[in-house]
Amino acid sequence: MRTPPGAGVGSRLRALLITTSTRKSPAAMALILLALLPTALLLGWWGIEDLSEALTYTGRITGAILVLVAGLSLLGAAAVVDHWGRNIFPYSGVVALIGTVAASLTNAMLLLEAFRDGDSTLYRVLFSLLTAGSAWAVLTVWRTSVVIPSPKRVAAAVIVSSALAMANFGYQHLYQPSQHGARPLVSIAVGKLVVSKDRKKFIVPVDIKIENRSDMGFYVLGTEFHAMGERVSLSRTDRPREQWRADAETFGDFRVQHPLSRKEVYQPGQLVSAQPWMPFGNWIEANDEFITQTVVQLPIDTPYDQLALYASAQLARKDRLSLEQVRLEGYSWGGGKVPQWVKKKKSIDSVAYRGRVYENNAIDRHTMDPRYASVYWQFGAHGAVLFASIARNGEENRIPSIAENLETSNRYGLVNAETGPIKRTLWDIKKQG
Repeated sequence: MRTPPGAGVGSRLRALLITTSTRKSPAAMALILLALLPTALLLGWWGIEDLSEALTYTGRITGAILVLVAGLSLLGAAAVVDHWGRNIFPYSGVVALIGTVAASLTNAMLLLEAFRDGDSTLYRVLFSLLTAGSAWAVLTVWRTSVVIPSPKRVAAAVIVSSALAMANFGYQHLYQPSQHGARPLVSIAVGKLVVSKDRKKFIVPVDIKIENRSDMGFYVLGTEFHAMGERVSLSRTDRPREQWRADAETFGDFRVQHPLSRKEVYQPGQLVSAQPWMPFGNWIEANDEFITQTVVQLPIDTPYDQLALYASAQLARKDRLSLEQVRLEGYSWGGGKVPQWVKKKKSIDSVAYRGRVYENNAIDRHTMDPRYASVYWQFGAHGAVLFASIARNGEENRIPSIAENLETSNRYGLVNAETGPIKRTLWDIKKQG
């Protein structure tokens, strides 16, 4: 085989590497089409989904890129047929090379995503085959002595477009999920105590407010409010140093902590009231707020000296997931789908809620197994607490590690907004009894 006069070093090298019959064999064309056409179909499908349904602007950009690469893959497939056939279009070889390069880079990035976050073995195998096939297609097309007009400009365009695509992909799938962002604020305001007409009881009005001062919305996975009655007696003598140290050890748990005091002796608080204060699975939009009022009712001769009020909300960012309606799953003391680790806590009762979670982009929706948000409202004589988790179906009984919890929180933007204890003395109202 002779090399045409004036051909470049690259053309000579390609001519030495492979013969013309091998370069443009029908089998090679069929294998290239087998890599490009499924790539175009899959990327076009996911790209259209992201263009219309992605929850973030960068997700929509990713969808546009996927549609663009799908189009390039289709053009590349058509160019391959022409390049292997009649060569009607003079630049069919260049178009075929660009299409295979775009498909190869995109398949490689999707393969990385499938192994990093995906659960589907099918898609891992599929993208492994498509990545290998499209990379082989690039090499095969390049070996056909493709004449590239203005090679420096084409190389620069390919490098810049590839860098932009990789930067957007990395921001959407690697960097952005690691950012927490802002969190809403929960606050409690205690109103004026009101005594009943028969002067046998009184009520404490409580306003609970959640404010979202950020530029993003949040799903409210669950909320809880509880009031603890506390007894505080006075010691005739100064309390010893050992008791001060015991008081300081409670500072690690805000639910039981109380201040160091020379004379005051605090007894463990007892639950007097507990309830959700916002519908589970509701949401609060950006720069919005929600206020509700509840009351705590006690007898006028209550043994408690003060009330400690707490409120919290478990939240998830609306740009990280979409959530189906959260439904009641069951009770720890009865039937329903309640994990064994919840039922084992005999001194604590639990109510379980559950809702389907959808990922914020088409790539993760297809490559990851379905996730569900589980919310457990737990309460007992010594308080109440709200716990939320997101896991695959059937993994509710598995207790995740701290690292797994952190990864899930980062991915879905899970935050816990809470306030308390807000203390209210009862001595003034007890004097009226």
